[in-house]
Amino acid sequence: MAKVLANVKVVEHGTFITGPAASMLLADLGADVVKVELPVTGDPFRAFKGELYSPHFQTYNRNKRSITLNTKDAADLARFDDLIREADVYIQNFRPGVAEQIGAGQERLQKINPRLIYCAISGFGPTGPYAGRPSYDTVSQAISGFLGLLINPDNPRVVGPALADALTGFYAAYGILGALHERHATGIGRQVEVSMMEAMTHFNLDAFTHLFSADEVMGPFSRPSVSQSYVMQCSDSLWLALHMSSPPKFWQGLATVMERHDIFEDPRFATRQARIDNQEALMHVLAAIFKLRTRADWCARLAAEDVPHAPVYTTAEVPQDPQAEHLQLFVEAPHPVAGTFKTVRSPVSFDGERSLDVTAPPLLGQHNAEFARGWAARAAYQQTPAANESKA
Repeated sequence: MAKVLANVKVVEHGTFITGPAASMLLADLGADVVKVELPVTGDPFRAFKGELYSPHFQTYNRNKRSITLNTKDAADLARFDDLIREADVYIQNFRPGVAEQIGAGQERLQKINPRLIYCAISGFGPTGPYAGRPSYDTVSQAISGFLGLLINPDNPRVVGPALADALTGFYAAYGILGALHERHATGIGRQVEVSMMEAMTHFNLDAFTHLFSADEVMGPFSRPSVSQSYVMQCSDSLWLALHMSSPPKFWQGLATVMERHDIFEDPRFATRQARIDNQEALMHVLAAIFKLRTRADWCARLAAEDVPHAPVYTTAEVPQDPQAEHLQLFVEAPHPVAGTFKTVRSPVSFDGERSLDVTAPPLLGQHNAEFARGWAARAAYQQTPAANESKA
C-alpha cells in the first residue's frame, strides 16, 4: 500500500491501549513510529497475559520499533531529546502532570522542537474535578452514557471489547492528522488533546441528538427496534443476524424466504411502525421459524432474495469467510521469536492498493542499537554491512 505518512516520524510514550492505538493507526499509514518503553518491564500491557509479549500488547503495537529509556536518567533523557528534535509527533497517555515529572511535558518538548505535534491523551481531560482520576474503558463507556445502551436490564453485565480505549486512539490519530495538515502552512506544531470521556461522548452522538432534538432518552433496545435488527438461532444452534431497516422489499424478501407471507398480513406486523411497536412479538414468531433450518440454508435463501443478513461468526470463523479471503483481510509477517505474526490488515486502501505489508510488534528494546543516538544514528546503522547482511 502507498505509505501516505512515509516521512512522518512519531515518538510514542504510550501504555495499555489509547496511546499505542493512536500511533499504530499512524504506523499503518506508513509513519515511522518509535515506541519508548521503560527498561526491563516495558509497556505494562506486555505482561498482561503472557510474559512480555501478550496478545493484548500485540493488538496495538504492530508496525513499530521499541527502544528502552528511563527519562528520569540524565543520559536516557538526552537520548530521548535527540528523538524529539527529529520527530514530527509525540504521543503520551499519562495522567495529567505525569509527563512533566519525567521530562516529557508539552512546553519542554516544543521548546526543543517547535514543529512538534504534541498529543496528550487522558481519561477526563487535563483540568476539572475528575482530571486526576484513573480511567479505564468501562469507566469511560459508563460516564459517556454509552454503557447504558449496551446493558441488558434482564442480565446486567459489561459486555464486549474495549471500545472506549480503541476509539479514543482513533480520535487522537484524527486530531494529529489535522494538526499535521495545518503545519504544512504554518510550520508550527500544535498541542492535540483528547480524553476518553470526550471521545466516547462524541461517539455516542446519536443518543444525545435524540435527547436534544426530541427529548428522547434512548435505551439498549431503542436503536435495534427502529432499525429492525434481529439475531436468530438456527436448527444447528448457530446464529445469524438480520438488519431489516425500512425498505418494504426487504420484508417482502424475508416473507418469501420463510414461505410465510401471512405473517405480514397480521396488523401487528403489517407496517414499519407496527413492527417497531411489536418487535418483541415479531421476534418470537421469527424465532420459531428460523429454528427449522440450518444457518447455511437460511443464509443461501436470504442472499437469493437480497435480504440484509450475515452469520453471527465466532472470531475463529471470520478468516475462512469467502469475502474475507477475497479482501485479503488477514496478513502475516515473520517474527524473530514467535515464528509468524498474523493480524488484520489496515482497512484503508489507496488507489485500489491494499495494505498487505506488516511488521510484527517489537520485542522490548529490540531496536535499542538501531536508535542509539536518534533517527540519524538509525540511518547510519542501516547502512552498515552487518545491518545490511541481517536484512538479507
